[in-house]
Amino acid sequence: MNETFDFLTIEKKWIERWDESKEFRVTEDPSYPVEKRLYVLDMFPYPSGSGLHVGHPEGYTATDIFTRFKKMNGFNVLHPMGYDSFGLPAENYAIKTGTHPAVTTRSNIDRFRDQIKTFGFAYDWDREISTCEPGYYKWTQWIFLQLFKKGLAYESEMPINWCPDCLTGLANEEVKDGNCDRCGSQIERRRIRQWVLKITEYADRLLADLDALDWSESIKAMQENWIGRSEGAEVDFVIESTKEKLRVYTTRPDTLFGATYMVIAPEHSAVAAITTKEQQAEVTAYIEEAATKSDLQRTELNKDKSGVFTGAYAINPVNNERIPIWISDYVLISYGTGAIMAVPAHDTRDFEFAKKFDIPIIQVVSKDNSVEELEEAFTDEGFAVNSGSFNGLPTSEFKKTITEWLETEGKGNKAVNYKLRDWIFSRQRYWGEPIPLVHCGKCGIVPIDEKDLPLRLPEVESYTPTGTGESPLAAIEEWVNTDCPVCGSPAKRETNTMPQWAGSCWYYLRYMDPENDQTLVKPEALNYWGDVDLYVGGAEHAVLHLLYARFWHKVLMDCGVVSFKEPFKKLRNQGMILGENNEKMSKSRGNVINPDDIIAEFGADSLRMYEMFMGPLAADKPWNTNSIYGVKRFLEKVWRLQERIETGAQLSDNTAKLTHKTIKIVTQKIDNLDFNTAISQLMILVNTLQKEPSVPLETYKTLLQLLHPFAPFITEELWEIHDGTTTMLKTSWPQHNPEMAVDEVITIVFQINGKVRAREDLPADIDKATMLENAKNNDKIKQYLDGRTIIKEIVVPGKLVNIVIK
Repeated sequence: MNETFDFLTIEKKWIERWDESKEFRVTEDPSYPVEKRLYVLDMFPYPSGSGLHVGHPEGYTATDIFTRFKKMNGFNVLHPMGYDSFGLPAENYAIKTGTHPAVTTRSNIDRFRDQIKTFGFAYDWDREISTCEPGYYKWTQWIFLQLFKKGLAYESEMPINWCPDCLTGLANEEVKDGNCDRCGSQIERRRIRQWVLKITEYADRLLADLDALDWSESIKAMQENWIGRSEGAEVDFVIESTKEKLRVYTTRPDTLFGATYMVIAPEHSAVAAITTKEQQAEVTAYIEEAATKSDLQRTELNKDKSGVFTGAYAINPVNNERIPIWISDYVLISYGTGAIMAVPAHDTRDFEFAKKFDIPIIQVVSKDNSVEELEEAFTDEGFAVNSGSFNGLPTSEFKKTITEWLETEGKGNKAVNYKLRDWIFSRQRYWGEPIPLVHCGKCGIVPIDEKDLPLRLPEVESYTPTGTGESPLAAIEEWVNTDCPVCGSPAKRETNTMPQWAGSCWYYLRYMDPENDQTLVKPEALNYWGDVDLYVGGAEHAVLHLLYARFWHKVLMDCGVVSFKEPFKKLRNQGMILGENNEKMSKSRGNVINPDDIIAEFGADSLRMYEMFMGPLAADKPWNTNSIYGVKRFLEKVWRLQERIETGAQLSDNTAKLTHKTIKIVTQKIDNLDFNTAISQLMILVNTLQKEPSVPLETYKTLLQLLHPFAPFITEELWEIHDGTTTMLKTSWPQHNPEMAVDEVITIVFQINGKVRAREDLPADIDKATMLENAKNNDKIKQYLDGRTIIKEIVVPGKLVNIVIK
């Protein structure tokens, strides 16, 4: 028996053995019942040149623990890994190093794979995918063709977000606080030919189907807010000079009597027709300035309101008042109708604008039916004032009544609107999926034949982005020039490429059937695994990858490829691992931790356990290298504990009970992804076993099984030493004896008005009435109750008593 814990030798041995035996390979084995089939998935990484950082294995370790646990509980678990290898990160790295993106990307993937394997993750490597390989992006292109054929992909020349450093267009979702989400550069506004996907066609379904998902409420709220469904009314204002109607959308039709001016977007089609000669020069200059700003710069980041009067007036449809029409960049042509009625008394933005330009402010909503001089906009609901015959109506009733009046009078109608915009899809870069379309002078834009997929990226000498709005592909005449698939006439290929998000929109499906050249995924595999049971990744993807993947999934459902509504049934987000100074890890701060260095010094088991022991999975946690020593010492205790194994040994009653209690707790905690508290319980058990004069072999083997999902290398080695009949994933998870796992005494918390004021140890089987009686008789609680009136008594069995007083 080896008395030392040589983790480097042990880990190398088991990495090689698991690889050789394909220990983690999984098949669609029909002998597993449906309820014993599980799909556990990580958000796959970008294979950047810097390799893994310590943040990557946090989520991967969590899913690996869950996967191993479920396998030992008799589940057939699909747990794959791949690489999101197209797009800006890989291309930017290739440009920086002066090598071809394909070369650097595949080299980076090899490094990522080697690093990932050092952690012992139970991935089925036979199912590995990479989005930049032709066999994969053939099906990404196929999905795009289905979008095109369904009218969900269209070409448009439009103002878009442009990154001057990445030299490409960006979707709204890729812009953060006015800057490129990838490189941090301030974005510009450019008018460029684009391919756009009609994600707005699916807005209602994307919203409605969120309810059934087991996702955090914060992530669901982020998607709800991004989709931004609102109910209101469309209202027609007649332009005085042209007699044309100017339609606005408002969520507050009850404030129509307070509309004292209108604002239209600088891009609105009516601007040219209504602007007077006196205002023409000022309006033109303002339009040119607004054209350089992004949507975010014009709205959320716009602190100083600006605008220009057009010289035109409109007629308020409810009171026939003549009100001025302005243009301002805080109104977006892409939201609603591109025109608003401005009610400065009841909208903060309008109030600031009216104050700046000396426009009348008329109060039409009051909290108590009174009219007052407003120091700021009153944005709450209340009662109608200064609203003619509608005075006194509460806001909710007035909204309904005025909308009905508008419909009766032919001046408006009830309407639903969305903040969600169609997805700016194409990129003016080289390293992405070619868009499989052809531009023909006779036939227009036509798809290439599906049998000719994949349309491969050509080999090029220069893949540096041009910055002109054209992809580097446009310069490769022998690739661009082709024949029309319909009429055979000379034609040109589409030269924009797809964004990095395209390949990640559907990758979870390809893992089920990664080598199939005939179809995206065979129905048998799809029906076997179904939707993803557990998906773990960062919260930063809430309105990018997760929204896009849901959209594509629903399109594939409409195409008959999939039969279930949503791709990811249960989503859990891991928190960020921060630097030791509680700041985000970054090269510029010099606080990035390389996992290779940690593994070399402490071992993969120690790193895995430390990252899970740092705190709850979803929490942000500061790195502390010194704390890993404690985890390594714990594993050394487990190793040395084998010296105390004796045949026929008997545990004390308390330790025997603790063992069963630990089985119960660890089982529950892993199921709930509460890994830090599961590890704490294992540490308690090991410390207790150390105090026993000897340890039964069966107890030690139980400990190894409970610890295996967290520390697979040391446990596999010890299992081979003390059992040797099979590998640990083929063993059955320990079962606790309920009678042995019951706590005889539990700690009950006593609260006053929700604040903990006392605690008492009471019998575990105590009933609610006795819990309350004990609380009221507690000396500390009596002090709070003396002379006070009890409003409510809340008793949570086995947990707490909360007495509400006044």
